[in-house]
Amino acid sequence: MSDTLEVVNRLVSATSDHDIDALVECFSEKYVNETPAHPQRGFRGRDQVRSNWTSIFAGVPDITVRVAASIVDGDTAWTEWEMSGTRRDGTPHAMAGVIIFGVSEDHITSARFYLEPVEQTSGDVNAAVERAVKAP
Repeated sequence: MSDTLEVVNRLVSATSDHDIDALVECFSEKYVNETPAHPQRGFRGRDQVRSNWTSIFAGVPDITVRVAASIVDGDTAWTEWEMSGTRRDGTPHAMAGVIIFGVSEDHITSARFYLEPVEQTSGDVNAAVERAVKAP
C-alpha cells in the first residue's frame, strides 16, 4: 500500500519546483478529475494534466502552492490548497480550496477538485446569498 500523503507531498514539491515531468509522474495513466461545481471541466488522463500545468507554468511563472491542511483516510487524502503568483500581465493569481485525492500504487488516480479563484470584489455574505437565490 502506498503512502497516500507522500504522493501528495511529491505533487506539491513538483509543482513548487515547476517540474512538469515530475508533476505528471504523480498521476496514474487512468487518472480521473471531477469538478463537481463545474461538471464540464472534468477530464481523464495524464495528457490533460500535462497540458493544464504547462499552461499554468507559462501563464503564472512564479506560481507557488501550499497545502494548508490535510487528512488521510487510507487511500484518500483531503487537502486544502492555496496557490498564488503573478500572471504574465502583472496581475495577481490566487486560488484556494479543497482537492480530495484518491491514491493507488504510488500514483494519484482521482481527484474531486474544489479549487476556485480568490476574489475580493463581490461583496459580503449578504450579497453572496442574494446572488445565490436570485432567479436567473
